[in-house]
This record gives sequence, C-alpha cells and structure tokens, in this order.
Amino acid sequence: MPHSATPPSSSFDVFAAGHLGELTGIVPPEMVDAALEAAGGDQKRLRRLPSRVVVYLLLAGALFVGQGWQQVWARLTGGLSVQAPRPAKSSITLAMRRVGPAPLRELFTLLAGPAPAHAGPAARFAGRLA
Repeated sequence: MPHSATPPSSSFDVFAAGHLGELTGIVPPEMVDAALEAAGGDQKRLRRLPSRVVVYLLLAGALFVGQGWQQVWARLTGGLSVQAPRPAKSSITLAMRRVGPAPLRELFTLLAGPAPAHAGPAARFAGRLA
C-alpha cells in the first residue's frame, strides 16, 4: 500500500501532492514518496500528519534554522489557499520519530543522482565527493 494516504478533508485536501508550497516545486512529491517507500516509511494507516508532510516539514526546518517547528509549519503552509490545521508540538515530535532519518538520507541520494564515473579533483571538495 503506498504511503500517500492522506486524511479526509471536507472540501479540499490540503496535504495532496503539490499543495505544500514552493518546496514541492523543487522536491517533487513523487520523489518524497519514492524515498519514503525505499526507506520503509510507508504509512500503515491514515494519519493527521502524513509521512510526506513530515519530510517537507524537515526540509523546511533546514531552511528556517533557529525557528520553532510551529513557526516552520506556519511558513510551510502560509501560502496555501486553505488554512492547514496547526499540529501540536508533541504531534510534530512524535511524527518525526515515526518517520525517522532514513527517508531524508534516501531523498538526498535521489536528489544527488549517481556518483561520477571518474571522481577526479573537480568532483571533490575538502577531500569529499561533492
């Protein structure tokens, strides 16, 4: 069962693919879904804070360092035409524990692409593959 199950909504599915602002234009929902599936982060049931949304929240948290998760949530969902329900701090913490770091690691691998065939000096920075 794919992880993209979302909670029901009355008139508009605020958590549908592509509805979480600018980040979905840079990191497509299909790529997040693939990372979650590869990392074993598939949802087993409908949740109020789906795994895909948690991944986008973590990505937004990297952009808005120094702000609390609720402020990051407000920035992530601020441009939506429908107001997304604001999760409690404890809900965010539990959701992050549930998803874990593996999907982000997998997402980085997908975004980075394949390693160069010849990793010469131009492909390295500070002794690391760039």
